[in-house]
Amino acid sequence: MQMDNFTFGITMLLCGMGGTLVTLWIMSLIMEALGRLFPYKPEEKKEK
Repeated sequence: MQMDNFTFGITMLLCGMGGTLVTLWIMSLIMEALGRLFPYKPEEKKEK
């Protein structure tokens, strides 16, 4: 069975958008994990 151009375009659109959102979600999980592993600690100012 052959797809017409419209069906192929919609399929590629949904796969592209879904892949992008999944990739962003995975990257946010990695950033959250790194934030918990290495919490931000502001530097203390040295008095002269």
